[in-house]
Amino acid sequence: MARAEHYVIIGNGVAGSEAALHLRQRDQESRITMVTAGKLLSINRYELPKIFSCSADWRDFLLHPPEFYDKHRISVRRNTWVTHVDPAQKILMLRHREPLSYSKLLIASGGGRYIPESLSQFRDLILKFGTYEQAKTICNALPRGGHMVMLGGDMIGLDLARSLVKDGFKVTVIGRDYLFWPHQLEPEEKQKFASVLRKMGINVRTDTAITSIKEGERHKPARRIVLNDNETIDADVVLSFCGLTPSLAFMAGAGVDLERGVLVNPKLQSTDKCIWAAGDVCQIWSPEENQYRFFYGWRNVKKMGRIAAFNMTGGDESIGTFPDEKLTTTETGEIESPFWQYG
Repeated sequence: MARAEHYVIIGNGVAGSEAALHLRQRDQESRITMVTAGKLLSINRYELPKIFSCSADWRDFLLHPPEFYDKHRISVRRNTWVTHVDPAQKILMLRHREPLSYSKLLIASGGGRYIPESLSQFRDLILKFGTYEQAKTICNALPRGGHMVMLGGDMIGLDLARSLVKDGFKVTVIGRDYLFWPHQLEPEEKQKFASVLRKMGINVRTDTAITSIKEGERHKPARRIVLNDNETIDADVVLSFCGLTPSLAFMAGAGVDLERGVLVNPKLQSTDKCIWAAGDVCQIWSPEENQYRFFYGWRNVKKMGRIAAFNMTGGDESIGTFPDEKLTTTETGEIESPFWQYG
C-alpha cells in the first residue's frame, strides 16, 4: 500500500486554514499538521477592527471552532516556532530542537509589519496590530475617544482607521509614504483619495515626515511625535502601517529560491517540487507582467490556500495573476478597495 502523505503547513492564517480544509477533503488518509507561532487557533485578522467597537471574545474571531480540527483530523501545533527547513531530508527543525518530517510542505507563514529604516530606532514605541493579543493590547491602551496615530497608511491600516472614526476615536495618518499600499497611485490620485479619507473624519498628513517618537509626558498621552517642521502630535497609541514583510527567516539556507518572498510559479509551487507557498509570504510569477509579484487581500489569500492544496494533491490549477486591484470611489463618495472585500 502507498504510504499516507504527511502535509505540513507553516502558518495558520486564512491561506493555511483554507489549505488544510481542502487537503483533507481531497485526501482522507493523509496526516495534516499546522505549525504556528501563535497561541490561538486560526483567527481572521481582517475582522480585528471589530474589537474596538464591542467587547468581543477571542472566540468570535476564530476561522473555525475547535471541534473543526478534531472533525477533520488536523493537528495544530501552537506556540511552535520553525527555525530551519531541510528540503533534502524533508524535515523542519523546531525551536525546541524537535525535528518534524513532512512529505509535502506549504509555507503560509504570512507577513509582519514593516517599519522603514528611518523609524526603526523607535520600534519599541510602536505597537503591533496583527494578532488578537496585539489588538487587545491596543484596545486597552486606547481610551474611549482616544487618539491613534498611524505611520504610513496601507489598506489594512486604513480599514482599521475607518472603523475607529465611526466609533468616535480620533485617527491621524502620517502618510507621505506608503499611503494606500499596496495600491500603486500617481501623486494626483493619492491626493484625491486622501481628500476622501478626510471627509470620512480621518486626519491625513501627506506633507510631512516624522523626526522622532518619544514617551509622553506625565499625565499626558503615552506618545509624543515630533515632525520635521517641529510640530508635535500627542497620541495614545502609535502604529506602523507601511506594508508587510514576509515571515521567512526559517527559510535561510534552505536552497529554495527567495527574493522578498518565496518565489513560486502560478501553481504556487516553489523551486523545490515538494514545497508550495500561499498568502502574503509568496511572490507569484506573473506572465502578463513578466515578473514575480505579491498578491494581497482576503480573497487572493483564501484562493491561494485552496489552489495550493489542490495542486499538492495532484491537481493542476494556476492562479489568475492579473487581477483588477484598482482603488475607486463609490457613487456615495466612499473609498472602495478589493483589499477590503472579505467575509
